Amino acid sequence: MNFQQLRIIRETVRQNFNLTEVANALFTSQSGVSKHIKDLEDELGVELFVRRGKRLLGLTEPGKELEAIVERMLLDARNIKRLADQFSKRDEGQLTVATTHTQARYVLPAVVKRFKQAYPKVHLALHQGSPAEIAEMLRSGDADLGIATEALDGLPEIVTFPYHRWHHAVIVPDGHPLTQVQPLTLAAIADYPLITYHEGYTGRARIDATFAAAGLVPDIVISALDADVIKTYVELELGLGIVASVAFNPARDRGLQMIDSKHLFDENTTRIAVRRGHYLRGFVYRFVEFCAPELTEALVRPAIAPQRDDRAAD
Repeated sequence: MNFQQLRIIRETVRQNFNLTEVANALFTSQSGVSKHIKDLEDELGVELFVRRGKRLLGLTEPGKELEAIVERMLLDARNIKRLADQFSKRDEGQLTVATTHTQARYVLPAVVKRFKQAYPKVHLALHQGSPAEIAEMLRSGDADLGIATEALDGLPEIVTFPYHRWHHAVIVPDGHPLTQVQPLTLAAIADYPLITYHEGYTGRARIDATFAAAGLVPDIVISALDADVIKTYVELELGLGIVASVAFNPARDRGLQMIDSKHLFDENTTRIAVRRGHYLRGFVYRFVEFCAPELTEALVRPAIAPQRDDRAAD
C-alpha cells in the first residue's frame, strides 16, 4: 500500500468514478490508475469498486469503509507537513481562506490588512466562491478557513464558529418614495421590482422565507452574486435592492440610500469554518483571532481536534 494508491481511491470518488478524469487530475495514465486500484484490491483481498465490465459504478461496502480511512490518512499526511513547517518556518507559509464576495469585499479588508502587517512573509490566498464551493474546499483540504453565511453549519466534518451578525437592508435611489414610508413594511417593498442576491448567496433563502411568511410574492427582476452588481442596477432605477447591511457605505454609495429594515428581516450569522482534524499553523489561529478576538486558539484548537473512535477500547 502506498500514498499514490490512496490518492487514486480518493480522486476516483471525487471524479465520479471516471478513470480518465482521475488520470488527468493526478497527472498519470489511465492504465496506471487501473493498475494501482487492482494492486490495492489484490493486496487487501477485497473488491473496492462496483464494476460493470471495465467501468467503475461506485464503491462496495469495503470501499466505503476504506474511503473514510483514506481521507483521514491523507489529511494526517498533510498535517505532518504543516506541523514541520510550524516549527521550521514559524512565520512563513500560506494561508488559504475560502469566502464569499460579500465577506471578501466588505468584512475582511481590515482583518487582512492587520494580518499582513503582522505576518508579511505569509502568502494569503483569498478564494471567492459560493457557500457550497467553500464547503467543498474545506472538505478537500484546499482551504484552511471558510467564511460564509450559508452551507457551512451542520456538516459533520466541519466545525463552525460564529463570526459576526448582520441584517439585510433595503437600498433605493436618493429621493425614492419609500424613504417617506414610516415604518417600512414588507407590503410596501413588494409594490416595487426587487434586485437581490442569487439563490444560495448571502441569506437569499431568508429573504424569500420572510416574504412567504407574510403571504407576499415579490417581483425579483434581477438576481446577482454580489452587492456591487445589485447596487449598480439600483442606481439605474431598475428596482429596489435588498443587500447585506455591511455592503452599504454612504461615503462610497453616493446617490443611494439605505432604509432601516432590521424590524423586517431576521438576523443572519456569518461563520468561520474549519475541517475537523485539519492542522492549523499558528498564524491561522491569529487570523481567526483578528476576525473575532473571542475565538482564541485555546477555544478553537480542541473544537477542531479529530473525533476519537473509542470502539477499539470496548
